[in-house]
Amino acid sequence: MNPRGSLEVLEEKEDSAPILGPSIHSDNPQERIQARRLRIAARLEARRREALGEYLDGKKESEEDQSKSYKQKEESRLKLAKLLLCGTELVTNIQVAADIREIHRRVEEEEIKRQRLEKLENEVKTSQDKFDEITVKWEEGKQKRIPQELWEMLNAQQVHCAGLIEDKNKLINELQQELKTKDDQYVKDLKKQSDDICLLLERMEEQVKNVMKSFRQELYHIEKAFEAERQELLTSNKKKWERALQAHNARELEYLMNRIKRVEDYEKQLNKQRIRDCEEYNSIKIKLEQDVQILEQQLQQMKATYQLNQEKLEYNFQVLKKRDAESTVIKSQQKRKTNRLHDVLINLRSKYNKQVKLFQEENRSLTSDYKRLVTQFKELQKAMRHFALIDDKQFREIWLMNEEEAKDLISRAFDVDRIIHMQHLGLPWTAPDFWFLRNVGPISQQQKSATHILEEVLMQAEEEGAEESESESYLDLPKQVSAKTTRKILMLLCDESGFLIEKKLLGLLLPLEKDECYMLRLDAIFSALGIENEDDLYKLVNFFLKYQALHLPPPQEQTSLVSALEPVEQLVLQGEKSGSLAEGEPQEQKPPPSPRLIHPNDVLKILEAFVMGLRKPRDFQVPVKLLKVVRDDSKDSEYWKALSTVIPSTKQNLWDALYTALEKYHLVLTQRAELLVENQCLEQQNTELQQLLQQYLDSRINSELQAPPTQVFRVPTK
Repeated sequence: MNPRGSLEVLEEKEDSAPILGPSIHSDNPQERIQARRLRIAARLEARRREALGEYLDGKKESEEDQSKSYKQKEESRLKLAKLLLCGTELVTNIQVAADIREIHRRVEEEEIKRQRLEKLENEVKTSQDKFDEITVKWEEGKQKRIPQELWEMLNAQQVHCAGLIEDKNKLINELQQELKTKDDQYVKDLKKQSDDICLLLERMEEQVKNVMKSFRQELYHIEKAFEAERQELLTSNKKKWERALQAHNARELEYLMNRIKRVEDYEKQLNKQRIRDCEEYNSIKIKLEQDVQILEQQLQQMKATYQLNQEKLEYNFQVLKKRDAESTVIKSQQKRKTNRLHDVLINLRSKYNKQVKLFQEENRSLTSDYKRLVTQFKELQKAMRHFALIDDKQFREIWLMNEEEAKDLISRAFDVDRIIHMQHLGLPWTAPDFWFLRNVGPISQQQKSATHILEEVLMQAEEEGAEESESESYLDLPKQVSAKTTRKILMLLCDESGFLIEKKLLGLLLPLEKDECYMLRLDAIFSALGIENEDDLYKLVNFFLKYQALHLPPPQEQTSLVSALEPVEQLVLQGEKSGSLAEGEPQEQKPPPSPRLIHPNDVLKILEAFVMGLRKPRDFQVPVKLLKVVRDDSKDSEYWKALSTVIPSTKQNLWDALYTALEKYHLVLTQRAELLVENQCLEQQNTELQQLLQQYLDSRINSELQAPPTQVFRVPTK
């Protein structure tokens, strides 16, 4: 590759030089083509001159300091480059000549094409004029009516059409002749091109042979130059080696003399050191002999001590040997005992494994029985609660029926007493006010333990979750508090009061079921808080509800909080609102808060306040009973006896005396009634007799008598 520096300099010179010939910026395309050709020729000439070593500034590098081989390489390179350039020019001259011929042909073709187009345009214009003239004459012929004129016109039109067709045929012949000429020219060009290619191949082969020959010659000259240079280098290096070897021998001799001097100095120093070492050796030898004597004396003493110790050790060895024999016997006995105990251990282990398997099977069977019994017990409890509910309902219905009948009889007795006092005795009467007359339903109840109430709450909460369709609950809860609410409060207390339970108890509660675990945890918490009976549990639940009621949010947020209450509590709240509106109360009663509104962080505060309240009793309202208690029928007989003795004995004696007098009075009245009936009968008979007598007196026969009965007596009239 040629360096780019010379080409760039050449281009700069060409650009900076004034443009005297054709320019590439000209409007004429031929001039632009000629300018590009000149520019390419200038670049090729610059490359050729650079390959031949002819620099643009006319100077050559100095070759005095270069070696012969380098000079030979440069000369060979220049010769070969010149040879290649000449061969390339010789080969490319054919292509250049062909390009020039092609350029001339294209120029001539352009000129011929231009003339052809002009000729065709002229022909088109001429033909169009003739055609227009013929067309106009056809229009004129349509107006003519004389056949002679039409015949002449047709002949003229035929002549004109024949002339037009002849011109077209002539043009077609010329174009065909030109096309044939072009075909001949194309064949000639192909033949000329094949001749040029053959000539090009011959020149290329000849050039390749010349180049190969020149390369071999130059390679031979370069090898000769390298061999001569090698001989010169060997000669000069040999001389340098001899000079260096002489200098090395001189330095070796000098080093040997210095070494001999150092050896003599070292021998003198060694003799002095030997003398000092002998003196030190003698002194050390005397000292060591004295030490040996001292050590021999100590050795004699040690031998005596050793003899004494040896006798002691022999005695001890005999003693230990006897002990070893005894220990061997004991060891064998212990080994036999160990083997025997090992056999016993194996037997015990086998028995233990059998017992474990037996106990496991028994445990599994007992566990299954226990689960079955627990299931049966729960079902029995459920049935018992169901039947208890039914029995309680029937008992209450019978009680109410008997109580209603008794109260009806008592009211009748009071009416009788009132009539006796006011009508017969003429005394004022006041209705008696007894406590049992205001009672409705069973009266006597007994308190239960907190654990029993807790069991019933948990059971009822489970039943409410499983059977929400039951019409009546086993526990007689108040309207504003549900068993579910109570259970949630107790569960919250159980979860947040774990610190009141001992750790041992917590460990024992882990394997139990959830309900049993809650029962035992709450029992421990109640024991720690001092809750023992039903009233204490009511106080705790009521205290939770009242404490939370004091911390309710503002009224505008109560609408969202009421939605969190239990369904029963919402109904109670609606009933209270409707009742207060009907009665015209100015304020509405607040519903009891739901345990969902009690935050777990407030449980400890509530418990602390509750414990402080137990220590310092305050005026506390009677808590609402959350659970129905088991009846105590010890006062039932007293109640029914009180109902039966609502009329005292003195009043009963008065009633007896009055009854006797009234019976006598009744007897007199009965006799009087009988007499009145008899009197009425007599009066009726008397009336009938009077009527009969009147008939007799009014009869006609009396007028015939000399002494009529009317003159004898007068008939009485009523």
